[in-house]
Amino acid sequence: MTIKEIQDEIVDEFSMFDDWDERFQYVIDLGKGLPLIEEKYKVDENTIKGCQSKVWLHGEIIEDKIVFTADSDAIITKGIIAVLIRAFSNQKPLDILEADTKFIDEIGLKDQLSPTRANGLVSMIKQIKMYALAFNSQNK
Repeated sequence: MTIKEIQDEIVDEFSMFDDWDERFQYVIDLGKGLPLIEEKYKVDENTIKGCQSKVWLHGEIIEDKIVFTADSDAIITKGIIAVLIRAFSNQKPLDILEADTKFIDEIGLKDQLSPTRANGLVSMIKQIKMYALAFNSQNK
């Protein structure tokens, strides 16, 4: 699936819920299914700066696509990074760089977060894009 197709699927899933209590529960459930980062990658260099909670993100190239794993010490944050990983993992670096993140606005997630968590969300997206930039540079 393309990033856009996955993002559209996420938007559709969030639209099934009537209120934000249900949507946050869904985010938490997504976090429980997050492909967890190996302990050896839970190091400072993989910590996302600007997040209220501890968030580790690791990306590696497997068959020309970036595969992300992550973890967090907070359940909501773990769910947020799970949404992002679902959208961007197993994609080519250039596709990640060219992808927009409007789906976050479409599901209304950023509007429901505290300012510090919203900043953390932006930092997570930025870090995913930085991995894509670094891996895309290596391919040239």
